[in-house]
Amino acid sequence: MKALPTLEGGLRIDAEDASDWELLRAIIIDATACPTDLASRLGGLISEEAGASDWEEYVVPDLREEFQDQLAQISAAVEAASFHAQNGPGPIWITREDAAAWYSSLNQARLAMEEHFHFGASETIQVEGMTPERQAAFIRSKFYCAIQSLLLEFVMK
Repeated sequence: MKALPTLEGGLRIDAEDASDWELLRAIIIDATACPTDLASRLGGLISEEAGASDWEEYVVPDLREEFQDQLAQISAAVEAASFHAQNGPGPIWITREDAAAWYSSLNQARLAMEEHFHFGASETIQVEGMTPERQAAFIRSKFYCAIQSLLLEFVMK
């Protein structure tokens, strides 16, 4: 898979085969893998003194809906691009208008993976000796981080 900035200020990701499309689909799978959604987990961080009940009542539902809408947008984009490419080599385009949804979805996936695997600081991680599941999750997390970095550098400026 290759990712390149576009002249229009977006990002183009070129999938090279079916496994690349599966990697892009994994964003949604990873983001929704926790038993408790991200909006609720964030709400759980608010103390009662800081207004936890108000946060739960007024903020969490809207936040949950926004997160779900962003994931649905990315899922639809990946499926449409994969279908057009017949699950083989082909591009997916991220425009400036889509960048926030992509960034958020990648972030949701990374946060859920951290919640599950507790990777911590990546410079202290020893990949050798990890289970295959944990290694795969770590590699996906690094890939998601790389795409987020490209979005920040070339699209969301």
